[in-house]
Amino acid sequence: MKGHKKVFIMAVILIAASVVIFIGLLKPEATQTRKCSLIYIPKIRDDTNDFWTSVISGCRMAAEEYESELEIMAPDKEENVEEQNRLLRAAIEKKPDAILFSPSSMNASDELLKEAKDIRITYIDSYTKEDLQDLTVATDNVNAGRMMGEYARTLLDKDSKIAIVSHVKGVSTAVEREQGFREGLGDYAENIVETVYCNSLYEKSYELAQKLMEKYPDLEMIAGMNEYSAVGVGRAVSDAGVKDRIDVVGVDCSQEAINLMEMGVYKGIIVQKAFRMGYIGVEETIHMLNGDAVEKNIDSGCELVTPENMYDSDIERLIFPFG
Repeated sequence: MKGHKKVFIMAVILIAASVVIFIGLLKPEATQTRKCSLIYIPKIRDDTNDFWTSVISGCRMAAEEYESELEIMAPDKEENVEEQNRLLRAAIEKKPDAILFSPSSMNASDELLKEAKDIRITYIDSYTKEDLQDLTVATDNVNAGRMMGEYARTLLDKDSKIAIVSHVKGVSTAVEREQGFREGLGDYAENIVETVYCNSLYEKSYELAQKLMEKYPDLEMIAGMNEYSAVGVGRAVSDAGVKDRIDVVGVDCSQEAINLMEMGVYKGIIVQKAFRMGYIGVEETIHMLNGDAVEKNIDSGCELVTPENMYDSDIERLIFPFG
C-alpha cells in the first residue's frame, strides 16, 4: 500500500513539474499576443517620400500582426522640430504603453522625453545625444556613409572636387552619414569643397545643387545624404545635362531614384531597409512591454545599390519591396 502511495505521489509531482515546464514554454508566445497601445512620431508623413512611407508601413504591419493599437502623429516637415515636440507632448499626455520616436534634433526634445516617466521610449531611424530611450532601431549610419564613401572613391581620382548636400543640420543621421562618407573617402575627403543643407526639401536640394555646380565648375561628384537631398541633386544634374561629368551618389531609394540610376545619373545609392526598420521597431517594443529580453541597439541594415547589381534578385526585392 505504501509503495502504491509513493508511486502516486511521484506521479503527481511529475505531472505538476510538467505543467510548470509547459506553461513556461508557452509564456513567451502568450505575452506576444498582449494588446499594447503605441504612438509613433516620425520626422514627417509624406506620401512622396518612399523612405518614410516604408517605415510607417512596417510599423503598421507589425502592430496589426501583434494585435496592438498604433497611432501615427507626424509634423509636415522634417525641420519642424517645434511641431514634432508639440506632438510629443500630446502623445505623452495620452499615456500609451510606448512612444516610438524619430527625433529631428539631437537635443531639442530631451526635456519632454524626461517627462514620459512610465512610458517606454523607442527610437526609430535617429536618436538624441542623451541616452533617454529604452530601445533604438536604426541603420548604422556611420557604416552606411562609409560604404558610400568607399564606393565613391572608386569613381574619383586624387584631384576630384566633391560636394555634399545633406538634409537637416545637426540631426544624428546627417552627422553620422557625413562622418562615415569622409572616412570612406580616406584622403580624398580633403577634396570636399562644401557641405550644404536642404532641410529635407526636394526643391531646396535642387536649387543648392544648381548653385554648387555654378560655384565649382570643375565639380565631379555631389553626394546626397537622404532621399530628399539625393533626388533633388539628381534632378538638377539631369536637367543640366551633366550626368557624364558629375557623378551622383546618395542615401535612400525611391522609384524616382531607380529611374535616375537607369538614366545614368545615379552612380550608387545606399538603400536602408526602411520597412524592416519600422516593423522591428514595433515588434521589439511589444516584446519589451511584455517583459521579454531585447537588444537595446538594433541595426536594421542597408545595402549598396549600383547600376551593375540593381537587378540582382536580392537587391530587386529591397528596392521594390511592394512589387
